Amino acid sequence: MPANAAQNPGHRVRTTVVVVTWRGADHIVACLDALAAQERPHRILLVDNASDDGTARLVAAHPAKPQVLRLPRNTGYAGAIAAALPLVETELMAWLNDDAVPDPAWLARLEDVLGSAAAAGSRLDRADGSVQSLGVRLTGDGYGADAREARVFGFCGGAAVLRTDVLRAVGGVPADFFCYYEDTDTAWRLRLAGHEIATVPDARVAHRHGASTRPGSPDFHRWNERNRLLTLLRCAPAAIAARELARFAAITALLPLRADVPDAPNFRVPLRCRVLVDVLVRMPATVRARREITRRSRVGRRQVWRTWAGRTARPEGATVDR
Repeated sequence: MPANAAQNPGHRVRTTVVVVTWRGADHIVACLDALAAQERPHRILLVDNASDDGTARLVAAHPAKPQVLRLPRNTGYAGAIAAALPLVETELMAWLNDDAVPDPAWLARLEDVLGSAAAAGSRLDRADGSVQSLGVRLTGDGYGADAREARVFGFCGGAAVLRTDVLRAVGGVPADFFCYYEDTDTAWRLRLAGHEIATVPDARVAHRHGASTRPGSPDFHRWNERNRLLTLLRCAPAAIAARELARFAAITALLPLRADVPDAPNFRVPLRCRVLVDVLVRMPATVRARREITRRSRVGRRQVWRTWAGRTARPEGATVDR
C-alpha cells in the first residue's frame, strides 16, 4: 500500500510525519524512500533548516512529494519541530530525524500500540543492528540518556509519535533549545501532566547517529549541558535543579586547580562558562515557563523524580548517545 495520503483518499490519515533536515543531501532520499514504503498512510511535512547543499532540490524531485516548510535560518531540531507544530492538522504528529530509515511497518506499529498514551517511542538501531535507543532514561543527576530497556522515562526524539493536542496542551516544544533535550523536556511535561509514554520495540528505525550534529563536538557539549540544566530548572524539583546548577558552577570554578582534567570539550572552562551565561540569560523566561508547567501539572515534581530518576549519577560531563 503506498503511504502518500493523496494516493489513499479512502484511508483515514492519523499521522503527520515531521522530518527535520539540515544539509541532509547525503541521507534525505533514503529517509523519504522509507516513508514512501510505509504500510500506513500518512502526511509528510519536511522542515528544511535553510539547507544550502542541494537538499531542497532532492526533496522537490522525490516522488513522496512532502509538504515543505523552508526556514530562513537554521533553528535546530527543536526550533524546526516547534515551527511545524502549528501546521499539523492530524491527530498524531511523528518526529523523525532525516538520517533515520524506518521499517515499512514502523508507523503502523506506533499507531497501533499508542493506546491511551500521549507518546510512543521507537527502537533506534545502529548500522550493525544493535540497539542504540529504546527511549530516554533519567539519570540521578538529571541527564536524559539512551535507554536500552523497555521501561523508559521518555521517548527518543529521533523517531516517535505524539498526540498533537496533548503536545500543544503541555506547551509544545522548547524552540530555543536548538538541539538536544527537546524530547526529555517534553517527556517531563507529559509525565507532570499525568500522561503515559509507551515504548514500541517492534517499531524499528535504522539511524545514522549524529549525521548532522557531530556528537563530541564543542557545540554538542554546549547544547547537551545547557539544555540539561534548563530542563531541570523548568521541570524538576527545585532542590534538584538548584543542586545541579550549583554543582556545574562549582566544578567549573575548580577545574583550573585540577591536574587531572580530561581532554574533552565539556571540561573546558570557556565552554562551561558559556553554558552558565546561556542559562542565566534565559533564567527569567525559564522561571515563567516553570510557573506555567506547574499550572498544568497533575503529578508532583518530586513524585516524577522519585519514580524515574536513576540512583547512580553519571560522571560529570558524560554525554548521551543520540
